[in-house]
Amino acid sequence: MSKVIVLASGKGGTGKSTVSVGLAVALVKLNKKVLLIDCDSGMRGVDLMLGVEKELIYDVSDAVGGGCDKSAAIYVTQNIYGLYMMPAALSADDEVSPSVLKELIDEIKGDYDYILIDSPAGTGSGFEAAAAAADMALIVINPEPTSVRGCLNIRRKLCEMGIDNARLVINRFCPDRFRALGIYSDLDALIDITGTQLISIVPEDVMIAAIAQRGESGQKNVPSMEAFKNLAARIEGFNPPLAKKILGL
Repeated sequence: MSKVIVLASGKGGTGKSTVSVGLAVALVKLNKKVLLIDCDSGMRGVDLMLGVEKELIYDVSDAVGGGCDKSAAIYVTQNIYGLYMMPAALSADDEVSPSVLKELIDEIKGDYDYILIDSPAGTGSGFEAAAAAADMALIVINPEPTSVRGCLNIRRKLCEMGIDNARLVINRFCPDRFRALGIYSDLDALIDITGTQLISIVPEDVMIAAIAQRGESGQKNVPSMEAFKNLAARIEGFNPPLAKKILGL
């Protein structure tokens, strides 16, 4: 049975799209067939990260609006066998509604092991559309107060939508910087404030951002890929060690 996961963040700049792509690649390496849907209308970027931007003709708004067959808006990522993507609309005016996107996902989800939905930041209508069909949510934060506050807003909205299966991903984590900031007594204190069970810590990694901007995601091994492999394994029901142990926390 396929699983639909929305990746959300309460504020921009957390690296949510990078986490979406990293998780998609890691699931593919577990021999899963994955569709990554970019729902950030007007700000789409997943196609650039996967190096398929020159191939795009149709997007999710075309697929739900009858502008093309649904399959025409799904693109094969040539360098990552088993990973497919559906781009967001270029214009925010073409944002799709929650009910329409849910209908689309319900129609196609049987073709994939996982559908990952990269939500726009915040709790607006774009987030509601992205989360409408989700079985699970991953809330991506950075270890700082503004991001933690955003997590609380996202969690509240998910509960209102009846999505109780939410997990926390702490992205761009640097132990030395976390200690130097001195805002939280320790990482457990931060996690307690979010009220969300931790599933992954992704370390700060300049290389993953660099290869994403070059459209080479998944083609090179980078330090943070181990965290994405562990995240994928945990979603699959296995219990690899959290990065807390790897980072010596």
